[in-house]
Amino acid sequence: MLRILILAPAYPYRGGLASFTEMLARSFTARGEDVQIATFTLQYPQLLFPGKTQFSESPPPDGLRIIRLLNSVNPFNWIRTGIRIRRMQPDMLIVRYWTPFLSPSLGMVCRLARKNRHTTVLANVDNVVPHEQHFYDALLTRYFVRSVDGFLYMSQQVKDDLDRFTSRPAVFAPHPLFSNFGERVTREEACLRLHLDPNHQYLLFFGLIRPYKGLDLMLDAWAMWRQQGGTAGRKLIVAGEFYTDPSKYLDRMERLGIREDIILHDRFIKDNEVKYYFSLADMLVQPYKSATQSGVTQIAYHFETPMIVTRVGGLAEIVTDDKAGYVVPPDARQLSEAMEKAFTGNNLKRFAENMKTEKQRFSWEYFAEQMMELYEKTKSVAAKTTVSVPPRL
Repeated sequence: MLRILILAPAYPYRGGLASFTEMLARSFTARGEDVQIATFTLQYPQLLFPGKTQFSESPPPDGLRIIRLLNSVNPFNWIRTGIRIRRMQPDMLIVRYWTPFLSPSLGMVCRLARKNRHTTVLANVDNVVPHEQHFYDALLTRYFVRSVDGFLYMSQQVKDDLDRFTSRPAVFAPHPLFSNFGERVTREEACLRLHLDPNHQYLLFFGLIRPYKGLDLMLDAWAMWRQQGGTAGRKLIVAGEFYTDPSKYLDRMERLGIREDIILHDRFIKDNEVKYYFSLADMLVQPYKSATQSGVTQIAYHFETPMIVTRVGGLAEIVTDDKAGYVVPPDARQLSEAMEKAFTGNNLKRFAENMKTEKQRFSWEYFAEQMMELYEKTKSVAAKTTVSVPPRL
């Protein structure tokens, strides 16, 4: 039995990263490992956080050991946290990495933890190069990467970016399903819960709204589709909290003359509400301008909701074109054409049926196995590179 410590967002923090951490811990527990989660005392200073709150309104998850340790902006705390983890001596320290902002804190903690000459530090990497880039990103990323023994990546683009910084062991595993949001409900129940008309068909744009996610492309594509008569009897649901100025999107809706077609739920969608959006949506659309991988696709797979995604980053690795939906360039015209094609004939029904098989590729059991493979691979490399010092005569 291995002693595993996961250093990552978790309750009381909200969102996909926290949900991921909790499901990963459960998958290791199911294998018989001794698992504990260490999360933040402060993740982002409120001044730097673009949303309304970082914290969950849900009750704590059952059966998980979660301690709050790391303050992302306090160097004295980084030292205390690193020393504490070093003394805990976990066999495996798994660190979640998604933004250079956390490189100083995570890099310091990992360096101190490894000094016990026992703990292997592994990073579960979302992004090596952030979506919104700054001149200092490479320097900060390099500092973190050099503190880690091995990496698990979830798309080829992340691996390509990682290769610019390190040649240390790396293993691939696709982002597993988000299965923590419950099971699909009837369309009628979902419409009732969200106060929506069951006589309409719905397309869904879901998740935190940031510039790289391409809501502007989605609105342009909708306007083109409307001109062709394709939006009659259909609505676009935009469900998620704005992490950018919403006025440019609202102005765009008005300018394009599509405001009446858009149902805007501009707030963070709670975990217990997610199933209603994906149960009533006929199709999810992810018009991203850049991406590595996306947890939203894995929610759609869980609920068997067909998708249109753009051919950026790792999205095309996850969504098989013309099987789970369509993969198109990040272009409004081609998004519009894909939406029209999806609602033609029995394509939506065909995609939903295909997803029953497609989603089997994304199990938590496989993800945990790959992490264990990375652990063994890293230990093997460390053993081969250890230099024995001859005793003094």
